[in-house]
Amino acid sequence: MTTGNEEMRDEKLAATLLELDQVVRRLRRDCPWDREQSVEDIVTHTLEETFELIDAAHAGDGGEVTGELGDLLFHIFFLAHLAEENGWGDLAGITRGIIEKLVRRHPHVYGDKTAANASEVVERWERIKRDQEGREGIFHDVPSSLPAALYAQRLQARAAAVGFDWDRPEPIFAKIEEETAELKEALEAEEPQLEGTDKKRGTDTEAYHEVGDMLFAVVNLARKLRVDPELALRSAGGRFQQRLELASQLAAAAGEDFSRLPQDRQEEYYQQAKS
Repeated sequence: MTTGNEEMRDEKLAATLLELDQVVRRLRRDCPWDREQSVEDIVTHTLEETFELIDAAHAGDGGEVTGELGDLLFHIFFLAHLAEENGWGDLAGITRGIIEKLVRRHPHVYGDKTAANASEVVERWERIKRDQEGREGIFHDVPSSLPAALYAQRLQARAAAVGFDWDRPEPIFAKIEEETAELKEALEAEEPQLEGTDKKRGTDTEAYHEVGDMLFAVVNLARKLRVDPELALRSAGGRFQQRLELASQLAAAAGEDFSRLPQDRQEEYYQQAKS
């Protein structure tokens, strides 16, 4: 049973979503830029908007989050309209499809099943995809176009779904140490060949592969610790940027050119900025 306030909310939501659909259709018809866009063009901008949303969410900026959500919602509506033009389906059909998928994959909410915790939800989700939806292969739903850290995380999560996973985070520390030792050995073997040159290591070198293995292990540790590696790395990059810029400003305030200072002096200013 819905209340009067809920009915008003639903009517407002329906009206505004319909209005957005009408705005998208008019832009596609009357705006020269919008008329030229293809699905491939828009998804590139959609990816940019997604990363801007990630930045806003990570910063905890509510105003920016809602603004970026609006941008992303516009892209979803635009892509749905382009899908309709291509004969792939329309917004109503797309919406109906995701509603049916969510209901089907949550029988503990819409059916007679139960789920005591999130792990049971994920296990049932995977069984439904495999048994009811005919998904085949362990990595059936992991697109290779994902950003590297997210790609690694998704691969590891899919492996964990079939039981191939560590029980605890602690053994992964040992794995990281193992990969670090192997990388050191590879560097000792390859460094003499590169010494005195600016040649970049190729993808066929042992060090290249060992760096990848070490990063993969770190992502696995982040997953077990329930830390998003993509967001954690972006956060670390942001902190580094802020601290180094401040270190440069501190040096300038003291009458020194940061870029011309020896490394130990740069480190002193960096530590000042960090504290």
